Amino acid sequence: MTTRPGRVRLARLTDLAALGELSRLSHRADAADASVRSLGLPVQASHVSVFSLFRMPLGAFRPHDPLYVYDQDGRLAGLARADRDTGRDEWTIVELDAIDQGEAGDIRFRLVNHLIRDGSKRGAARFHVACADEHANVELFMQAGFARYGEELILHRAVDVQWPEPISDAAAARLGIRPAVPHDAVALDALYRSVTPAPVVRLEAYRLPDWERLPNGSRIPRSSLTPILRFADVDVLVQECPPGPGGRQELAALIQVGVAKEDQPHYLRVLCRPEHDPTDLIGYGLGVIGDRSGDASRRRSHAGSYQGVLTAVRTYESPLDRRLEDAGFRTVSQVSLLLKEALVRVAEPALVPAIR
Repeated sequence: MTTRPGRVRLARLTDLAALGELSRLSHRADAADASVRSLGLPVQASHVSVFSLFRMPLGAFRPHDPLYVYDQDGRLAGLARADRDTGRDEWTIVELDAIDQGEAGDIRFRLVNHLIRDGSKRGAARFHVACADEHANVELFMQAGFARYGEELILHRAVDVQWPEPISDAAAARLGIRPAVPHDAVALDALYRSVTPAPVVRLEAYRLPDWERLPNGSRIPRSSLTPILRFADVDVLVQECPPGPGGRQELAALIQVGVAKEDQPHYLRVLCRPEHDPTDLIGYGLGVIGDRSGDASRRRSHAGSYQGVLTAVRTYESPLDRRLEDAGFRTVSQVSLLLKEALVRVAEPALVPAIR
C-alpha cells in the first residue's frame, strides 16, 4: 500500500468548480500526451470530449452515480466517475482523470480500487470500462483485476454529411423494419448469439428478461458509448428475416436509435447477422434522428447546435463497419473493453453418469 498522503472520498457540491477544471485539463485537445492520464473516451479528437458527453449536475450523482475524488491536503488531484445500471447491478467507469506530475498512475489506481470496494458493498455484480490503449490504461485495470474481452471501433458521422431521405412507415414495413416488442426476447437473444463469440456471451451474461425490457429502457446490447443513452430518447427497431421453414420468424438485425436531448451527439447501435446487409436499417435509423431532432432541416447553417452521430462497432462484427462508412460514418478511435466480475461463478448442479 502506498504511503502517499491523500485519501479517496465521495465528491461534494463544493468540489464542482475544481472537478470541472480537472476534467477540462484532462481532455483538452492541446494537452501533451505525457501530461494527461484519462480513459481517452469516446474519441481522441477535440470535437467530442468525455466531460461534455457524460456531464451531469454533481448533486445528481448520489446515490445512483458515484463520483469519487482524490483529496490531497485540500487539493483535488484525481477523479473517478461511474454510471450505475440498477437494472443489472452493473457499474461502468466513464471517467478516470489525473494530471500527471509523476504520481497520476498511483492516484488513478487508488481511485479504481476504492470504486470497486465501494461498488461491491453496494451490490455491484460487474464493473465495465472502455479505454484507449495508451497511458498504461489497460495495464492499470488489469492490475485491478479486470479482463480485456474485446475491442470497439468508435465511428462519428459529421455535422455536414447529408442526411438520407426519410423512409416512410409503409416502405419500412415492406423491408421488414418495425419497432421491437417484449415478445421478441427469444429472437433477439438468438440474433445476439449468432453475432457474438461464446466467451463474450458468457461474460456479458444477458438474460431473457433483459431482452424483454429492451423496448422499455434496457441498455443492452452495451457498447463503450452506452452511458450516453441516459441523455437521449431511445427507440429500438428490428428487421425481420424472410420466414424460415415452418413459418419460423427470425431477426436479421437490431438498431438502437438515441436522439440527444441536449447539445450532445446522437447515438446508433447496430447488431446484424454477417450475411445480412443493414443499409436500409441504418438509413431508417438516421432518418429517425434527422426527423425527431430537426437536424435534417437545420443542415449546416446551425451545425453548432448538435455534434453529429456516434456509433460503436466491435471488431468481430465486421463487415458492419463498412456499411456504416457507406452511410457517412468515419472511424475516429479504437478502444479496449474490460470487465471485472464481483460475483463468484458457481457450477449449477447437474446429473452425471453413475460409476460402478
